Parts: sequence; C-alpha cells; structure tokens
Amino acid sequence: MSRIRSIDILRALTMLLMIFVNDLWTLHNVPEWLGHKSAREDGMGLADVVFPAFLFIVGLSIPHAINARLNKGDSKLRVFRHIIERTLALLIMGVFMVNLENINREQLLISRYLWQILMTLAFFLIWNNYRGKVLGRIPPLVMKGAGWLILGFLAIIYVGRGGDGTDWMRFHWWGILGLIGWGYLLAALVYLGLGVRPGWIALISLALIVLNINEFATPFEFKIRLVVSASNYASVMLGVLATTIMLRLQDKNKLELLLPALLLMAALLMIFGFVTRPQWGISKIMATPSWTTICAAITTLTFGLFFLLSDKWKLAGWAKIIEPAGTSTLTCYLVPYYVYAIGAMIGWRLPEALTGGGIGILKSILFGILIIQLTGLLAKIQIRLKI
Repeated sequence: MSRIRSIDILRALTMLLMIFVNDLWTLHNVPEWLGHKSAREDGMGLADVVFPAFLFIVGLSIPHAINARLNKGDSKLRVFRHIIERTLALLIMGVFMVNLENINREQLLISRYLWQILMTLAFFLIWNNYRGKVLGRIPPLVMKGAGWLILGFLAIIYVGRGGDGTDWMRFHWWGILGLIGWGYLLAALVYLGLGVRPGWIALISLALIVLNINEFATPFEFKIRLVVSASNYASVMLGVLATTIMLRLQDKNKLELLLPALLLMAALLMIFGFVTRPQWGISKIMATPSWTTICAAITTLTFGLFFLLSDKWKLAGWAKIIEPAGTSTLTCYLVPYYVYAIGAMIGWRLPEALTGGGIGILKSILFGILIIQLTGLLAKIQIRLKI
C-alpha cells in the first residue's frame, strides 16, 4: 500500500490542535470547553482529546514504519535496535522538557528562557535529519556532539523546585514526549513480534484496557502498573489495531470493509466508555478507562472519515496548508519552544484586545498555522528532526 494520506492529515490536524490548545494560556475569556477539565471533574474539553488522539496516531503509523524498514531489507534485530534508539530519544527529550516545567528560575545560573532555547537547540543538533556535511564542511557527528555537550551543560546547572529549592532533574511524569516514547516502545515491539495479526493485537489492546481498569478497581489485593498508566499503552495499541485491520483487509482485497470495521471498533469503544462512565468518570488527569476508550473511539471515527476523503475519494488538497505538521511533526512540536522563549526574553506581548474571546481564539489558530508554515520552511533548508 502506498503512503496513507489520511494518517498524515490526521497527524497534521492533531498537531495543529496541540499547538492551539498549548497556546490557550496566552488568552483570557475563552470558552471552558476548549481547555482541560480538572482531575476530579467528570468530562473533557477539546484539550483533553488531543494527546490521546496523538498516541492513537503513533500506533497507526507503527506498522507502516516497521514494514517499510523490513521491506528495505533491515533485519528484525536492526529494527529492534531502531525502536530502542527512538524510544531513548523520546524519553531523553521528555525528561528535559518536563524538568523545564519544574525549574527554579531564581537559583538557575542562566535565564530560564535561555535554558529553554539551549535545550531545544540541542535537540535539533542531535536529532536533525542531516543529508551531508553542514555548510559543506561540518560533519554531522560534530553537530551531534555539540548538542550532547549542551544537554550535559544544562543538566549540570539545573536547579529544580524541590523542598529546599535545590532539587536536581527528576523523571516526574516523563513529559509528553516521554509518554509517547513508552507507548511507542511496547506497541512497536508487539507489532515487530506479531506482524499483521489483528486478532492478537485486539487481545493485547483488551488486556491493556483491563490493566487501565486495574488502576482504579480490582478484586485482588494488588494493582498492576506499568511504567506509566496503561491508558497510555492502550491508546497506542488501539491505533496499531486499526492499521493491522486495514492491512489484513488489503491482503484479502476487501479494503471496502475498512470503514464498517472502523465504525464497529469505534462503537464498541464508545459503548464501553459511556457504560463505565458512572464508575470512574471521564478524566484525562486521572487517565480513566472511560476517557481512554471514548478518545480512541473519536480518533477511530476521525481516521475513517479522513480515509474516505483523502485516500478513497482523493480529496486531500484542503489539507495542504497544514501538511508540514504531518511530515515534520517533531520539528513542529518543538518550534513553539523557541518562539515563546524568545518572545519572553524580549518582552514582546500582544495587546489585550487580541488575546480574549473570539479574536484571541482566532489568534491562536493563526499562530498554529504560522508555526506549521515555519516548520515547512525549515524542512526546505534541511532542518527537520528525525528519530
């Protein structure tokens, strides 16, 4: 199967929404449904759907990425090594970024914003997709080495907000990229071992949902918990399930059954989510099973819609403006870290009239689109992260 446009479009739209909801902190007087719900509140806003959708999309992409490597002649051992390397990259970036949130700016040797800029610069230096020597003279190994030195320096001078204000770096909750890394690791290893076996993938997805339930209610005296919430792993694995269903139907020349299969999958997840809602509620912060499955159902339906539009009906031109976010996603995610830090250092602020209500919402949407366009420009000059 050629490249699935619907996955790229869904990834790009989700990244646009992620930039948008991450920018809501700059606004005032915005509708409550756009933001996050509190931990004990039964419900979810738009911001509560975006991250699990991205986890699901990670799962959608895993079979295609692994199959592409195997088809190029890579051994399973080599693919395994790539999975580990990619996971470590995500975990390292996630740990640095979550510690940025807990930094003690008063006791830090340098400005908190300079620390943020240097951190992001190091990520680009280490994980940029180099196509040869930089400026025709500097080997990529030198650039990567410089990036690691910068990260080492930032780690040495780091001061966190601990009990006495002098805590060093901690894992905390691993950060967004770290959570993606853990979910990716399990799902990629499962697919590498099983291949296109949707029945087995469905059973593993069900087991992960059961583990998610186990975090809230169990008849036994103990609770089984993986490194992070099983909700995280289940969201990625359900994405893998959707793609393996697609690949199995393709093998049998029955791809016309994909949409009914996705509708059935979404219906089962949605029913489970709402039936169990009175038990645990819908909560992103708590990562309840109801929230996990309802979000997966929403993303499954959206994937089916985009597959119909872009892959079956070939109507994908409308997504051209956000295309760079679907192909240079990690770059797109990191660019705002530069923008916010530089804006804070120079003291740049928009007038209050442009940061409230409908005008503020439009501002944040345009901000997301501008970040995506900047990502596209960076890709043209060979600045694009790849892990």
